[in-house]
Amino acid sequence: MNFPPPLPHDPNALPVAQARELIQAYLAPVRGTEILPLKQALGRVLAEDVASPLDVPGYDNSAMDGYGVRFADLAEAPVRLRVVGTARAGRPFAGTAGPGECVRVMTGAVIPAGVDTVIMQEHVSRDGDHISVEPGHRRGQNLRRAGEDIPRGSVALARGRLLRPAELGLLASLGTQEIPVRRRPRVAFFSTGDELRPAGTPLGPGQIHDSNRYSLYGMLARLGVEPLDLGLLPDDPHQLRQAFAEAAAMADAVIASGGVSVGEADFVRDILAGLGEVVFWKIAMKPGRPLAYGKLGAAHFFGLPGNPVSAMVTFYQFVRDALLALMGCDPVPALPVLQAVCVEDLRKAPGRTEFQRGILAPDPQGRWVVRPTGAQGSGMLSSMSQANCFIILPQEQGNVAAGAPVAVQLLEGLV
Repeated sequence: MNFPPPLPHDPNALPVAQARELIQAYLAPVRGTEILPLKQALGRVLAEDVASPLDVPGYDNSAMDGYGVRFADLAEAPVRLRVVGTARAGRPFAGTAGPGECVRVMTGAVIPAGVDTVIMQEHVSRDGDHISVEPGHRRGQNLRRAGEDIPRGSVALARGRLLRPAELGLLASLGTQEIPVRRRPRVAFFSTGDELRPAGTPLGPGQIHDSNRYSLYGMLARLGVEPLDLGLLPDDPHQLRQAFAEAAAMADAVIASGGVSVGEADFVRDILAGLGEVVFWKIAMKPGRPLAYGKLGAAHFFGLPGNPVSAMVTFYQFVRDALLALMGCDPVPALPVLQAVCVEDLRKAPGRTEFQRGILAPDPQGRWVVRPTGAQGSGMLSSMSQANCFIILPQEQGNVAAGAPVAVQLLEGLV
């Protein structure tokens, strides 16, 4: 590798981990709940513990297709048993298996009276209405006991659980039709900058289309909050101040993109300090160093960088967890960080945590390997479109040589 010497880092910028801890110290779930039909509760957060009104499963049943036997009938030598009936799921066998008898059982069928063991159908030989069973079985094998999944009266799901498809199915298995969930946090968002124009409008000299509001809307909608798009705002401190105050009055969190660096037209930090509280406004990370967090009255405020990639990276690394905490998730679902082999040299100066955009894929040997998307400029939104992961390079990390292991964070399915 032949990289230029590292640039000096800003000693006043907060490390990423410390910034996350500061934000979490200010967070509490939003108040207010509602009762929703089960299908409408997907992606919402459970407001109360759910105690199971019944055992799941509700009865002893067979874990597979086979034959229900009395373990006492089994011996060290092969034994011959008479088949006296069949039990199917939803159609129990009404009789009782006596000595020397067995019952044909299907997966999910109620275990017949007298039976205490199920033998897989592949492990028996059948001849008419008799089966032969070889030795080597265990008492109680292939049985699912009543309540072994969820006992009656136990907490099936705890308050704070994010309701995913598996949780909806679990609640349905308890007979649940409606469920109490926390209300969705209201999140107001807008873009700032005289150079911005809405998508679909002609561009003048020095103007660009606003992309951040569309990315923000997608990330917010995917997360499950209630997004409130407040549009575009110019670099005018009076309009910004009024917009901040109005947004804080209607929302639980306010997100602005742009206006948080140190340029002459970057007013966000000063307006936030005048209307509320600035907790921090610089992070030792790349991309995304100018990130403001504070309070506007009761509302949480996030001032994201104006560069499109920086706005998305800072959202995923800071805003995502904060909004899940506001939703009431307890604990907040952590984003998994995996190890992969980096197949290209990476340029990295110590002093800031970097989130480079990467493409993760298996190589011909089945190893997971990752490579950068190419140029990593914070204005190159195409790098986010091409990427399926972040390559996370710690603050103290220097250059990375091809073949070295790196930490990666998947982008698809973020919640």
